[in-house]
Amino acid sequence: MAKIIPFKGLRPKKELAEQVATLPYDVVSVAEAREFKKSPYNFYHVTRSEIDMPEAVDVHSMQVYEKAKENLDAMIGNDIMAQDSHPCYYIYELVMDGRSQTGLVCGSSVDDYNNGIVKKHEFTRPEKEQDRINHIATTGAQTGIVFLAYNDCNSVQQIIDSWKKNHQPVNDFTAPDGIRHIFWVVDEEASVAAITKDFASDVPCTYIADGHHRAASAAKVCQQMRESNYTAEGNEPFNYFVTCIFPASQLQIMDYNRVAKDLNGRTADEFIKALSGDFDISNIGGTAFKPTHLHEFGMYLGGCWYKLEAKMGTYSSDPIGILDVTILQQNVLDKLLDIKDPRVDKRIDFVGGIRGMAALQIRVDSNEAAVAFSLYPVTIKQLFDIADSGNVMPPKSTWFEPKLRDGLVVYMINP
Repeated sequence: MAKIIPFKGLRPKKELAEQVATLPYDVVSVAEAREFKKSPYNFYHVTRSEIDMPEAVDVHSMQVYEKAKENLDAMIGNDIMAQDSHPCYYIYELVMDGRSQTGLVCGSSVDDYNNGIVKKHEFTRPEKEQDRINHIATTGAQTGIVFLAYNDCNSVQQIIDSWKKNHQPVNDFTAPDGIRHIFWVVDEEASVAAITKDFASDVPCTYIADGHHRAASAAKVCQQMRESNYTAEGNEPFNYFVTCIFPASQLQIMDYNRVAKDLNGRTADEFIKALSGDFDISNIGGTAFKPTHLHEFGMYLGGCWYKLEAKMGTYSSDPIGILDVTILQQNVLDKLLDIKDPRVDKRIDFVGGIRGMAALQIRVDSNEAAVAFSLYPVTIKQLFDIADSGNVMPPKSTWFEPKLRDGLVVYMINP
């Protein structure tokens, strides 16, 4: 069963929360983060502390992580953020385009992560892990929340719904991107105990929806601390990592699209001809094509959009093989473009569906990429089935929206 704990969250002053909160560090570029440099409250000073360094500085140098700690300490010292006096759970509701989802922010067990009770569906990239390991170890804080999902549990949902109904949120604001963020602090001992008990008895496992690198990094920092003469009785903060856990019925997965930087020596016509062995191809023209069902793909190449439909017999029916991300990887990226491992190959990049089809077209029209592909989203059921089977999806298979904001609550790991 899933083991979770309440924790003493480090949170911004109520009146500053909207100015502190930022998108996750890994969905914004350095240039985008630098736009907020002038605000002393913005949490990019912690999660993307390179904005406070000369542009020539390597973003993965230790001085960047040390700057992050300096900036976090300053936010505490300047009374921008303060830590709760006793362990709490936190309820976090996000509203996007009229659709609401509500999760529980808590500490999830690193041992559960290591033992497969927190289930994964992606491999991680070593360099991205190391970045967050350095950030967590240097700051003594987990600043990014790992997004988990679980099969709906009535007992837990009743507690959350009752708390929302009978208590005022501490934060309620709409961000510039139109996403509303509502945040409650569950600080009554009986409710805290009930949530812990119900997870331990009624929730057999959780699934990582977004944040594989954050989770892996937290687990490795925990291992380092256990091996470095820290006590490890099991209740130290570093034995847990900060998560927000949502019921599956409330979640929506968006498409996660691809752009490739070259055609592996082929002309556009030669590439299209090579595709025709595995796909039925229709020229759509200048109108962006967003797939409407499984095994249908959009492709932008040479100023035109194409519809690709995978031919029967060109993919398998097992839980991994039937995924559109697998079909694209095997029959296009690997077979035609020689991109064997998209986790490390620099010739491929990934574009979240929230950015729209226009973002794909811009990448190609600017010659930043040679070809772009739009995909149909993976379903929650597919994600759960694959994680349950112990398999993993191709990297960057799922894009969840709306994104949790960094800075609304921080998990301090120092003993």
